[in-house]
Amino acid sequence: MTMNTRAAAVLAVGWIACATSAQAQEITVKPIAEARVRYEHVDQDGLDAAADALTMRARGGAEATGGALSATVIGQGNLAVVDDYYDGLNGSATRPLVADPQNVALYIAQLRYKAKGVTLTAGRQKIALDDERFVGNVAFRNNAQTFDAVRAELTPAVGLKLDVSYVWSVRTIWGIDGNGVRQQAIGGDTMLTNLSWKTPLGTVMGFAYLVDQDEAAVQAFRLSSQTYGARLVGSHAFAPAVTLAWQASYARQSEWRRNPNTYRADYWLADATLDVRGWKINGGYEVLGADAGVPFTSFQTPLGTNFKFQGWADKFLTTPANGVRDLYLGGGYGVAKWGALSAIALQATWHRFDSDRLGQHYGDEIDLLASARLRRTTIALRYAHYKAGTMATDTDKVWIQLDWAI
Repeated sequence: MTMNTRAAAVLAVGWIACATSAQAQEITVKPIAEARVRYEHVDQDGLDAAADALTMRARGGAEATGGALSATVIGQGNLAVVDDYYDGLNGSATRPLVADPQNVALYIAQLRYKAKGVTLTAGRQKIALDDERFVGNVAFRNNAQTFDAVRAELTPAVGLKLDVSYVWSVRTIWGIDGNGVRQQAIGGDTMLTNLSWKTPLGTVMGFAYLVDQDEAAVQAFRLSSQTYGARLVGSHAFAPAVTLAWQASYARQSEWRRNPNTYRADYWLADATLDVRGWKINGGYEVLGADAGVPFTSFQTPLGTNFKFQGWADKFLTTPANGVRDLYLGGGYGVAKWGALSAIALQATWHRFDSDRLGQHYGDEIDLLASARLRRTTIALRYAHYKAGTMATDTDKVWIQLDWAI
């Protein structure tokens, strides 16, 4: 059965179920609408000109619900109002990359059954697991990332959850014009399994992510991998306004399916955040390990929301052959309400990047963020400064972003 045939079969069965249920259930329809305007400026050493991207992204659709069943359809479009940038597919590569190509696409088309202890979802959908390090939606990019998949979320007992997905296509951030190494969609037989259990120390998770990137154009199958690991996330309130949160992860990755490489690479994360009356101090150490220094034998996360990790300058979206170690320290302040503004946040983070083998110092980065919400609109200002050592070149990025949703 081909990928398209599988997708059609899943959706057909779901629509029949919805139609049958609708005869006995009252149907409610909820409109969905959101918009984004973003200006991104990038100045990168070694390129002839800076990048200036003013983009507008809109999404619209509806969710129809009848009893335990629902159907959701959302379309999206991205327009480059100012396109003085290289979008990865079009424009001149003499300017820095801003990975927001123009696009019109079907963003979500899913059917869902939700009852006590059981949620089943089929079709094109968002899947974001844990902190999105390994599987995420890449929501910062205008086109985001979704999955053609079937997913089951089961809670057989209090505090215990099993989350299993079969993915036959990953819809990438490159949109309808995607080609070559930057495909519109990447097919394969991917299995995502996550089991979590709430304990007094925190939530303990075990996971197995079998990623099949079955496209020769995408690094000649070298991003297909099997990853097995565990994660602990918890927090403790020492006083009404004093909380310590922590997370720790370990995983091991090796080749999978048609990957021609043979390798073993480890992943480590230790992170803690102290929150005292809205003031936060955060520190951590993340390692994406290397094997023998051969390209694509280091720990890779092709399905992750990688913008969230290792600095916003995006120098490590693909892990270097010698791996990467990220030592970071940050702080910030947040307040729920101030005048007409809500969800106010200030944040600063410093990163030191080194290789996992050979003792190379890649570079350092500073990231700054200020954000607030005004009624239905979220306003965010970001800045990233990467100072190169032995990896990439000095880069400055500035973002001004407005997000609106009903």
